[in-house]
Amino acid sequence: MLYWLTLFSDGGDFFNLFRYITFRSGGAFMTALVFGFIFGRPLILVLRKRQGKGQPIRTDGPEGHITKSGTPTMGGLLIVGALMTSSLLWARLDNAYVWMVLFVTLAFGLIGFWDDYSKVSKQNTKGVPGRVRLLLGFAIAGVAAYWAALNHPAELQYQLALPFFKDLLVNLGVFFIPFAMFVVVGAANAVNLTDGLDGLAIMPVMIAAGALGIIAYAVGRVDFTEYLEVHYVPGSGEILVFVAGLVGGGLGFLWYNAPPAAVFMGDTGSLALGGALGAIAVVTKHEIVLGIVGGLFVVEALSVIIQVIYFKRTGKRVFLMAPIHHHYEKKGWAEPTIVIRFWIIALILAMIGLATLKVR
Repeated sequence: MLYWLTLFSDGGDFFNLFRYITFRSGGAFMTALVFGFIFGRPLILVLRKRQGKGQPIRTDGPEGHITKSGTPTMGGLLIVGALMTSSLLWARLDNAYVWMVLFVTLAFGLIGFWDDYSKVSKQNTKGVPGRVRLLLGFAIAGVAAYWAALNHPAELQYQLALPFFKDLLVNLGVFFIPFAMFVVVGAANAVNLTDGLDGLAIMPVMIAAGALGIIAYAVGRVDFTEYLEVHYVPGSGEILVFVAGLVGGGLGFLWYNAPPAAVFMGDTGSLALGGALGAIAVVTKHEIVLGIVGGLFVVEALSVIIQVIYFKRTGKRVFLMAPIHHHYEKKGWAEPTIVIRFWIIALILAMIGLATLKVR
């Protein structure tokens, strides 16, 4: 919204700064961060009052989680509120990609809110049936995939770009839509599975989002794409403003989610943020790279899939407990140790993903 202040610029004054994505990204970051600090504590007090017993804790989970009983959930409201506010203030509202990512974030956040509310109100860990969540998620992702395809330049529509192979495009045709749907829904659920320890999910989300934000800015500039030999996606650079808001809001949330957590992200936050990562990857034509920069989420999801399939076939378990962060809890690792080591892994994977921008 503030971009329209450029109408008052003659090209050499303060208002001219609002033309620059980097300046507006800085503004979005600070807005979201301040939003988190201002509204974090009041939101926690409201959630604690409304939820009573807080998020129900699994009785079959790690023994140490019993101490978390009574901690309120739906803290994702703080992150979503911060990034929505900052994006609407600082991003260009005539950019279709911005609206697409905002749509996915908010829609998946509403699914998560419904699930959290169901769990808290019934004091049951099951929440909304998984099939209903998946059906709604695929419907939202289908709209977003078609939205993105319509706004991609003609030479990139319905195409799959591959990392390392700079000039290669795979024409998926009508199959691009279900592929993009899988990317968005898969990212949302993978982040959701990762959100099991205090601070575990939010930092890797910020790291992966930061990497995707850099990619979005790069592929949105024709000079950068020529140097890096990647495909040019006009308008995608504006996604950096959204990402800056996400990182600022995430840091504001982490202030209260750091061990011992005063509030949990809940499905409200994890589904919204995971969906946002998937949507950004689809916009920038870096769906495969998302599997690298978000590799930690992929591993978490795979650990659950492997555990379920192996147990159904053999009656035995590969991991002591899935997702894999619970496996290490069962092995006796301290929660902060797991969280920080997973953060380090997420950072390494993000750097590897960024390296794909310039590999000859």
